[in-house]
Amino acid sequence: MNLDKITVEVLIAADRQKAWNYYTDPAHITGWNFADPSWHCPAASNDLSIGGRYFARMEARDGSFGFDFEAVYSDIQPGESFSYEFGGRQAAVSFRAQGQMTEVRVVFDPETENSIELQQQGWQAILNNFKTYVEGI
Repeated sequence: MNLDKITVEVLIAADRQKAWNYYTDPAHITGWNFADPSWHCPAASNDLSIGGRYFARMEARDGSFGFDFEAVYSDIQPGESFSYEFGGRQAAVSFRAQGQMTEVRVVFDPETENSIELQQQGWQAILNNFKTYVEGI
């Protein structure tokens, strides 16, 4: 089945370099990489290089469920964009200056177990949490 890619985006009140740094630094990833306050990201690592590995542990705060998100980088344009493969799917993240703001856009291949709407809502919620985190620091 060939599904259209899903796009989520957010406009952040921060310069592009700050947005890039907070999105890629494991010390910050653990502060924003979850869709809902009942979840958290207790561990993350990031080898931001072609063929490098991204890892984030996602868990329900009550310990009832958790999973590892792992990806391998296929393209990196420092400070501007990167692409990665995860579980046979592709994603691309871009950072575009919009005056004194930064547009962060994520385009990814959907999976087939959850509805497109649920996937879009979940990834958008994580990106919204990223915006809140960056603008709060």
